[in-house]
Amino acid sequence: MAINTEKNVYTVFFAVVMVIIVGSVLAFLASGLSGRIKENERFEKQQNILYAMGVHENEDEGSVNFIPTDRVEEEFSKFITQQLVINGGEITEDDEAFLIDLKKELAIAKDGGTPRLPVFIGEKDGKKYYILPMYGKGLWDAIWGFISLNEDMVVQGVYFDHKGETPGLGANIKMRYFMDDFIGESILDGNRYTGIAVAKGNNDPVNEIKDDNEVDALAGATITGNGVSAMIRESVNLYRNYLETIRQ
Repeated sequence: MAINTEKNVYTVFFAVVMVIIVGSVLAFLASGLSGRIKENERFEKQQNILYAMGVHENEDEGSVNFIPTDRVEEEFSKFITQQLVINGGEITEDDEAFLIDLKKELAIAKDGGTPRLPVFIGEKDGKKYYILPMYGKGLWDAIWGFISLNEDMVVQGVYFDHKGETPGLGANIKMRYFMDDFIGESILDGNRYTGIAVAKGNNDPVNEIKDDNEVDALAGATITGNGVSAMIRESVNLYRNYLETIRQ
């Protein structure tokens, strides 16, 4: 007996079967690729941490070139000498601290719990770097990154990224010209941990003044810039007790 394909029952049945088939295929692919996905996430975090301390392959003033994935684990082991986890008043070493999900830890802190906060200590050319992860909110979605400090709380480098900021505007937080502006700025104003503000109407657009705790804002991206300012300030606050132990 021929099937009447014009009936609604057939249409619904066909749609259900296709959803089951496609869902099963996607679930199978996701399961098979989960190891590769986690590996790529690990490489990306290592690349970002290294970039913040100035270990990258930038060739000109505008490029943002990470250490390639086939070398990043080796370079990470070479330049990152310690990975620490701060848990309340306790500090322990953890060789996989970079895998901590800071978003989840910040949610724990917001609910009144004690977050596990990773710190990465790097050494390059005889200098020591203290790299802190950051997580915040931009205009449309999450923003995150890493900030690298020396013992005097002066920024040695940063890396920013985002999930869904506006192309050509807020998305420019990951552009080289913006990230480089933070180098040399201090997160201290006297003895106060103020972070660094992304300031609209800043009187130092080429960022020659390094003791004002400010960098020039991105045109047309005020809310994203405010998010970056808040992210740095709140991250610095979380780590303030630890940072006091390393200040010169």
